[in-house]
Amino acid sequence: MQLSKDKRQDFRSRLSRIEGQVRGVQRMVEEDRYCGDILDQIHSVQQALKSVERKIIRNHLETCLTSTVQNGDKEARQESYDEFMDLLKKRI
Repeated sequence: MQLSKDKRQDFRSRLSRIEGQVRGVQRMVEEDRYCGDILDQIHSVQQALKSVERKIIRNHLETCLTSTVQNGDKEARQESYDEFMDLLKKRI
């Protein structure tokens, strides 16, 4: 993965926050908190992860895939397209 220093730091910060949210959910379960509140927090974690996922997909498009399309031969381009489609299939 080709990440700038700023993007790498942004992803680290976001993932650290998500890690904290997951620990919070774990505490809520251990404290036998109301199920609805736990589910709300789980949803927040999932949304935060989806946000990071979208940013990483965009970075992949802007760096890895674009580089292969611009510089690769026909076979390399096709492999990149296929790989990207496989990534999308897992998410939709």
